[in-house]
Amino acid sequence: MNNVPEPMLRISGLTKHFGGLPALAMVSFDIAPGKVTALIGPNGAGKTTLINCLTGVIPPDQGSIIFRGSNIAGLPAHRLARLGMARTFQNVRIFPRLSVLDNILCGLTIQTGNSFFPALLRTPGLRHRERKLRLKALEALDAFKLAGKADLPAGALPYGDKKRLEMARAFVSQPLLALLDEPVAGLNPEETAQIAALIRQLRLAGQTILLVEHDMDLVMTISDHVVVLDGGRGIAQGSPDSVRRNPLVLEAYLGRMSSTA
Repeated sequence: MNNVPEPMLRISGLTKHFGGLPALAMVSFDIAPGKVTALIGPNGAGKTTLINCLTGVIPPDQGSIIFRGSNIAGLPAHRLARLGMARTFQNVRIFPRLSVLDNILCGLTIQTGNSFFPALLRTPGLRHRERKLRLKALEALDAFKLAGKADLPAGALPYGDKKRLEMARAFVSQPLLALLDEPVAGLNPEETAQIAALIRQLRLAGQTILLVEHDMDLVMTISDHVVVLDGGRGIAQGSPDSVRRNPLVLEAYLGRMSSTA
């Protein structure tokens, strides 16, 4: 009897060309539910292109992206958000003039409804829904250790707090799949440890995560499965331990890192 769960997301033969050059060439891998899957590779390996294909920023030229049984390849980002997919960005994208709390509430827009008349008349039902969303946003701020800064303008936060704010906004809607694009880029060791602890907590809570990251210490300590790209092609995948010992990975990405490190 097969007890292996169906993948949350299955990528098969994903291909994308720019100006005739392949940015992705027949990339295939699965993302298991409730696990952290890491996507690594040198600069120019195709990681950003793959994430952009997954999140509806650009359409793939070929291949399928099966999310919970449906092919989502080519769907726009707003439809993917409604299906339960969220992402963060390598370069922090927040609304600097809005408060920290209002930034989090922006992550709940898909739950606010779109009826004109309740909004115009400020019906009791609408006010009740707004109170529930505000409470959910405050809970997210508390979970990501930003509760004491709810009323500050987001642009006034230190860089590490901005990273946590973007993560809180991504997770407040309780997505089925979260894509984290270099969440510790630019952070110091203490801030990196804080983000790592948050990702571990999310995984323990059953969250499915695709992590794109250059910090190999982070990848190897918090990931369940690692996928390696080089030149737009998948060259290896497996457990962190097997990937760090793969000679193709050592040559293409990890350089002279000891296989026993």
